[in-house]
Amino acid sequence: MVIEADRSGALDLQRQVLLYAGNVVIAQGTMVLRAETVELRETAQGFRTAVATGKPATQATWRQKRDGIDETVEGRADRIEFDGRADTLRLVGNSQVRRLRGSSVADEITGDVIVWDNVAEVFSVQGGTRSVSNPSGRVRAVLSPRAETPATAPAAPAAPAASSPDLRPSRSLGGGSR
Repeated sequence: MVIEADRSGALDLQRQVLLYAGNVVIAQGTMVLRAETVELRETAQGFRTAVATGKPATQATWRQKRDGIDETVEGRADRIEFDGRADTLRLVGNSQVRRLRGSSVADEITGDVIVWDNVAEVFSVQGGTRSVSNPSGRVRAVLSPRAETPATAPAAPAAPAASSPDLRPSRSLGGGSR
């Protein structure tokens, strides 16, 4: 994990709390979190939790490439909360999540609170708060069709059955005895 900030940073080893402020960037693997301030905690069991907050003109952002496929999930909100034990990400306040296939937007979800459960691969969204970007306060999802799978080659014709005097096609639809 790499953490950078423009202004201040403090690590409290006794309480396992890390505080950074001023254009904070945290990178770990393919995950990048950007915010005005970040508070990162580590539990005795080794799990991490983080709260990242934006500033009035700039929201906190998160971006991560999904394992094994050419998809990236990115989100933005006034506050982003990460729970390493539950493997969830909670975006709070004017939230937006986009799923990208390659560089094209595949799906987009907006609402007041969006929760991404990485284990179950499920997004849930709540509405309620009216904002400039969402004056009605409604939740919204724009979903694209699944990517087409390459056409498979037609199956080879089955080999003709060996001719047998006991096997004959039925001459009627009833299928009764011969």
